[in-house]
Amino acid sequence: MTADQPTSTADITVLATGGTIDKIYAIAGQLEIGPPAAQRLLEALTTDLRIELRSVLAKDSLDLTPADRRTLADALDEVGTRSVVITHGTDTLAETAGYLDEHGAGTAKVVVLTGALQPAAMAVSDAALNLGAALMASQMLEAGVYVCMGGRVFPAGTVRKDPSTGRFLRTSPPAGRTRRHA
Repeated sequence: MTADQPTSTADITVLATGGTIDKIYAIAGQLEIGPPAAQRLLEALTTDLRIELRSVLAKDSLDLTPADRRTLADALDEVGTRSVVITHGTDTLAETAGYLDEHGAGTAKVVVLTGALQPAAMAVSDAALNLGAALMASQMLEAGVYVCMGGRVFPAGTVRKDPSTGRFLRTSPPAGRTRRHA
């Protein structure tokens, strides 16, 4: 860690951006972005890990702008832990991972983006599995940006979401792009 980076007593920092994982049913019956679901999911853990949660954005990932991604990259650069998990909407999760990787955000960190296909507030949701897997991956991988969904981990730039199944699938890196990490 360099002298200009803030220090942290946390082992892992979770940055929340909204997305399906954070959606709740409003009284009128529609889904809306609620408080970070990671808070409730993390409270259920029995662990000695020190996990800090920061809310950066509260948006559906389809509504994210380049300025929002820059805000996220800036927040990532301010994090004092080596391990970072970002909760994010699944529709553009792979795109944001690519953005962070291409812009060198969190260069010396392990950055793992994850989300949920069903809101964490629902009885049947993949949110807890995905968050738990991302927390573990953030402690085990080499520095870089990754996507962790459905029990699998993919380096940024090598994954896409199949909208017909909701599964995240490995792809090849874009032509002409040299990946910085394996």
